[in-house]
Amino acid sequence: MQPRNMSMSGVVDLAAVKAAQEAKAKAEQARAEAARQGGGSVPAVSPSSLVIDVDEAGFERDVLQRSTEVPVVIDFWAEWCEPCKQLSPLLERLTVEYNGRFVLAKIDVDANQMLMQQFGIQGIPAVFAVVAGQALPLFQGAAPEAQIRGTLDQLVQVAEERFGLTGLVVDQDAAGPADGEAAAPAVPAGPYDVLLEAAVQALDAGDLGGAVQAYRNVLSDDPGNTEAKLGLAQAELLQRVQGVDPQQVRKDAADKPADVGAQIAAADLDLVGGHVEDALGRLVETVARTAGDDREAARVRLLELFEVVGSDDPRVTAARRALARALF
Repeated sequence: MQPRNMSMSGVVDLAAVKAAQEAKAKAEQARAEAARQGGGSVPAVSPSSLVIDVDEAGFERDVLQRSTEVPVVIDFWAEWCEPCKQLSPLLERLTVEYNGRFVLAKIDVDANQMLMQQFGIQGIPAVFAVVAGQALPLFQGAAPEAQIRGTLDQLVQVAEERFGLTGLVVDQDAAGPADGEAAAPAVPAGPYDVLLEAAVQALDAGDLGGAVQAYRNVLSDDPGNTEAKLGLAQAELLQRVQGVDPQQVRKDAADKPADVGAQIAAADLDLVGGHVEDALGRLVETVARTAGDDREAARVRLLELFEVVGSDDPRVTAARRALARALF
C-alpha cells in the first residue's frame, strides 16, 4: 500500500466534534483559572506517557480532550498488518524524539471497529492527527521517514501557530533506568570525520555521486548527523542541476505553469543561483494550486530546499508559514 495524503489537507467530520469543542472550552477555562490562581505552569510528563493505547471508551478523554492541549497523532494498526510492524515502531521513536510536541495514540482497529468507521478508514496502517478536536488525515500506508518527519513538522507548526498548542513539558529524568536496572551503555557516535572529509573532497573534485554516497554512509549509522544531512541536501541539489540547460529550464517553467516537474526544476536552479526567495516562493505557489501526487512532489522538494538553506534562515521561516497556509 502506497502512502498518500501526506499533505494533511482536509478535515474528517466526527460525531464527537461537538463534544471536543466543549472539552476545548473547558480546558481553556481550566488553564485560565490555574493562571489566575498562580498555578499556570504545565506539569512535566514522562517520555513513556507520550505513547498511549486508546480504545473507544477512552477516546474522548485520551484523544479529543487531550487534543486541546497538545496535537494527538493516531496510529490505526492491527496485529496481522505487516506494514504496521514497520511503521508503528518508527512513529513511536519519532514521538519520543519530538519531545512532547505531540502525543501518539495507538488504536487497534480489530478491537475498535466503530472508531475505524468514524474516521472512514479503508486500509491500514492509517495515520491521522487530532488538533483542538479537528481530525486531519496525515497518510495511509508505510511512508519514508523523511516524508513522515516533514508531515509532523507541518502538524507541529500549524498546531502552534493556529491553535497556540506548544506541546507538553517532558521530564527527561523520568526516562532513566528502573530500580536495580543498569543503565544502557553509551554508544559512541563513531569516527565520522573521515567520511565527512571524504564527502567534502568529492564535492571539491566535482564527484557529486561520491559525495552523496559518503554523506549517506554517515546518515545510515547516525541519522541525526546535522552536517551530513546538510551536505547531502546540498550535494543532491547540485547533482540535480548538473548538466541542465538553464535557459530551457526557465522557458519550460514560464511556458508550462501547470507542469509541476518544470516548476521544481526551476526552483532548484533558482536556489543554486542564489535566488532563495524565488525558489521557495515558486514551490509554495505550486503547492497551493495543485493536489494529490503533484502537490506532494512540490511539498517534498520544498522541504529538501529548506534543509539546504537552513531552518534558522528567516526566509525559510517565512516560507514555512506560507506553506502552512497553502496546506490548511
